[in-house]
Amino acid sequence: MTAFWTEADFDDHEHVQLVRDRKSGLTAIIALHSTHLGPGAGGTRFWHYAEPKDAMRDALRLSRGMSYKNAMAGLPMGGGKAVILADKKSIKTPEMLAAFGRAVDALGGRYVTAEDVGISEADMVTVAKETAYVSGLPVADGETAGGDPGPFTAMGIYHGIKAAVQHKLGKDDLRGVHVVIQGTGSVGGGVARLLARDGAKLTLADVNENRAVQLARELDGDAVAADAIMSVGCDVFSPNALGAILDEEGIARLDTPIVAGGANNQLARAQHGQLLAERGILYAPDYVINAGGIISVTLEYLCRQHGEPCDINEVRKRIAQIPGRLMEIWRDSEKTGVSSDVVSDRMAQKLIGR
Repeated sequence: MTAFWTEADFDDHEHVQLVRDRKSGLTAIIALHSTHLGPGAGGTRFWHYAEPKDAMRDALRLSRGMSYKNAMAGLPMGGGKAVILADKKSIKTPEMLAAFGRAVDALGGRYVTAEDVGISEADMVTVAKETAYVSGLPVADGETAGGDPGPFTAMGIYHGIKAAVQHKLGKDDLRGVHVVIQGTGSVGGGVARLLARDGAKLTLADVNENRAVQLARELDGDAVAADAIMSVGCDVFSPNALGAILDEEGIARLDTPIVAGGANNQLARAQHGQLLAERGILYAPDYVINAGGIISVTLEYLCRQHGEPCDINEVRKRIAQIPGRLMEIWRDSEKTGVSSDVVSDRMAQKLIGR
């Protein structure tokens, strides 16, 4: 693994740590981008990377994104992220998760973790046996915030898509609006169900083709192959799988006036936001529209620190503020001629003192 400070995605990160536990087989990276506003908060990803440098790149980019996301969501938290490097068989053991929990605990509260891709509520329970600096833990009722943040992320994206449709297309409801959804897991599937409830027309795709087909049947939508989804003509393209899909080739394939989805780091590189703008495509900065999950786990964590339950209505209230932030970004972008991703980045950087 090359020196992380020479990586293009290193952004003066405060702390980058390689974690190894030979007994359990754990290899992980914990990256703290900024603790200017509070402890670095962000989930843990369990993923098989073809090369170690890909894992470092992910940790650096995701942790920076969490700094921006938490700042723009008005949360008293900084930005952090962890990736656990899975083997080709993606074998994950309680011993491995326990070792990771001890590594989080050793940071003394500088990093607070939760679920991300490949990590479940049950995994967080295992991690929580080793450290108190964890959130996204199961709750017993539907009135208390906690558990899988995926549905809350989906809720924020749904609100953001409605705002984008109103801003770009001048429509106040989603009836007949064609939304293409890439990725139908916890987040993408949740977005699809919320949109279907409002009468949107859906086209779905997932690397797990059967999952997309079954959801399409459930929601009276269509399913296409994962490698064809970006070329489908639509009103909204909503990426909800892995990031870096919006590069020159990907953007050239798009046939849509709006990109609004929950995948982290959708832009392969900074210049690709300008490329979207040049094509007249309204872009919802990912870390603004997908903040619902971190809003949930942060409020859950803060309430637990004070020994009190977290009212789910407060979470919903905070998530409902996402469209207003997006509207502010889009108005500023149109006024200045600066692409929406750059407008958002500048706002976030000011909030975290950079």
